[in-house]
Amino acid sequence: MRSKTLASIAVTAGLALAVSACGANSSSGTGGSSETNSAGSGTGAKVGVILPETKTSARWEGFDKPLLEAALKAEGLDPDIQNAQGDVQKFSTLADGMINNGVKVLIIATPNAEVGASVAKKAQAQGIQVIDYDRLNTGGSSSYYVSFDNVKVGELQGQGMADALKDAPQGANIIEIEGAPTDNNATLFADGQKKILKPLYDSGKFKLVQSQPIDDWDNQKGGQVFEQILTGNGGKVDGVVAANDGLAGAVITVLKKVGLNGKVPVTGQDATPDGLQAVLLKDQYMTVFKPIKEEAEATAKLAGFLAKGDTAGADKLASGVTKDTKANRDVKSVLLTSQLITRDKVKVVVDAGFVKASEICVAATQAACTELGIK
Repeated sequence: MRSKTLASIAVTAGLALAVSACGANSSSGTGGSSETNSAGSGTGAKVGVILPETKTSARWEGFDKPLLEAALKAEGLDPDIQNAQGDVQKFSTLADGMINNGVKVLIIATPNAEVGASVAKKAQAQGIQVIDYDRLNTGGSSSYYVSFDNVKVGELQGQGMADALKDAPQGANIIEIEGAPTDNNATLFADGQKKILKPLYDSGKFKLVQSQPIDDWDNQKGGQVFEQILTGNGGKVDGVVAANDGLAGAVITVLKKVGLNGKVPVTGQDATPDGLQAVLLKDQYMTVFKPIKEEAEATAKLAGFLAKGDTAGADKLASGVTKDTKANRDVKSVLLTSQLITRDKVKVVVDAGFVKASEICVAATQAACTELGIK
């Protein structure tokens, strides 16, 4: 996988540091069902937002959609937020509709970089500013990018595994279940993981059994692939690097079948209610908390500048740089900070308002919630 260089930046003081409650990170969360759209009704400049899917991660409808809608309206903009449901043709069709409807800014989180690059080119030909949201469309031409430092996210995952197995015997067997090869974020996560884990592989402390990307971040496929690798390795595994909570959940399902759940540390990402429950139950060692409210607010502020034609203001906010090696260009960026969450830090996510205690403190986890003061 290609290496990317990300420059760390300071986000302006206008961005909120605390994450407020925004509903469940599930298909039944306050973001509404996956079939609903959020068409703007305000009087400000029109801004189009296209989110990628709902199948593999509930974050897009449960968090990003309502948070983006609120943040964009707070900037005086008129948002139209829709979801492509993982369909690249639908993504293009939605983009065409927004372009024809005269949006001033188009914010895109795409199913893959190729369709994102195509949409950006078409929008820019009509004088529309394009922001890559959460995922950089490598080889594209979007002027701005807002996300988390995704190499750092991978480093947190690698560090979580290193911490979990610090006392393991030499040669601990590690299986890596990575994200979609068409998603630049998955590449960045893997790059960050390597920074921590490659020296451990090289020294013989850990043994990499296999690293396998999973097309479309498909959780079911991820579980099947993991089971095949595990079987091929004689049922031996000491740790699993899973790229997000959805894939981690699929891995844990397989580990339960063979009686290894809770004995084999599994990484994750996104701090979903299911992922946090698994962390509380010790089936999953860690997840990564990414405050999406900050991401949505940064994107809205950027869109506000661009809708007014204030590129100087936009450039001041997006003062970082992300290297797109495919297009051989630097992309102006806002890169936010994430946090490693182990069992003793789950309360941090609840206290921040990212999830409600009632979403994670169910019958199976109530004892853990009581122990950790989560209420």
